[in-house]
Amino acid sequence: MNQSNQSSQSSESNQSNQSNQRERSRQNDPTGPVTPTGPVGPISQTAPLGDRTVRRIGFGAMQLAGPWVFGPPKDPEAARAVLRRAVELGVNHIDTAQVYGPDVVNELLAEVLRPYPEDLVIATKVGGARDAEGGWVKASRPEQLRWTVEQDLRTLRAERLDLVNLRRGVGGGPEPVPLAEQLGTLTELREEGKLDLIGLSTVSAGDLETALAITPIAEVQNAYGIANRTDEAVLDLCRAHGIAFVPYYPLGSAFTGGPQALAADPAVAGVATRHGVTPSQVALAWLLAHYDRMLLIPGTGSVAHLEENLAVDGIRLDATDLAELEAVTHVSAPGF
Repeated sequence: MNQSNQSSQSSESNQSNQSNQRERSRQNDPTGPVTPTGPVGPISQTAPLGDRTVRRIGFGAMQLAGPWVFGPPKDPEAARAVLRRAVELGVNHIDTAQVYGPDVVNELLAEVLRPYPEDLVIATKVGGARDAEGGWVKASRPEQLRWTVEQDLRTLRAERLDLVNLRRGVGGGPEPVPLAEQLGTLTELREEGKLDLIGLSTVSAGDLETALAITPIAEVQNAYGIANRTDEAVLDLCRAHGIAFVPYYPLGSAFTGGPQALAADPAVAGVATRHGVTPSQVALAWLLAHYDRMLLIPGTGSVAHLEENLAVDGIRLDATDLAELEAVTHVSAPGF
């Protein structure tokens, strides 16, 4: 991570109790405390990310912001502890965004992790913003993309961003300018030395093909998981071009029951029982087995859940496990 000496300031305020519900909807095991599977040590599995090599289980920092990813964290010291423990255990791929807070998570990363480890890759996102009420809105015009990159540089206190993902479709509706124009802005920023790698998020296979005709793409972030394989065509294209794939909602979203639904699926639960792990860990291990450049960025505000996620590095699914899990294409908890 290229660093600068710019200063930033983060604020703390009282937070709403809504954070508990939000966090529980995203945790890998929402039923209570967890015990990591096996020894939690440095992550062994690695994969290319552009011209870098990262460990395949990283960290998504979104949950380090306040309720609904708005404002500072409810417990700032707990958030700091998660970041310290992640790096201690070998995480060298962290996903963040200016819209997380806004600015809160970037400033926290700079506060806790600077001077950044040499091998750390921090991926950011552009294309969205927050309104005064915390709603998600588009910010994907060229001048907005440029502003967001420069704001990332300021709040991360970095000289250059490792990786910038263009997020499409924020807030719903069509994009205000063509993909080619958006990527043109990012390539200009790369030529100016403000970023290294370019990625895409929430895109179709057609979008990815368009992008590859313009610039190399280091990674694609799309919703994907054992129970949501609608973007298989995008993943296939990533395989064909050796592009890293970073799934979000790897355990399903709150709208489909998330981890609760996985726990209720007989195939997932059966494999979990055989290995002595949680259903959520099985779902993450399946992703690692599904593509050798699959990079995970599970997020949490808890050190215990962080360690549970990183313990997935030690789970090896065999042919029997994978055959049983191949039949899982949709799960939902009661009421979803």
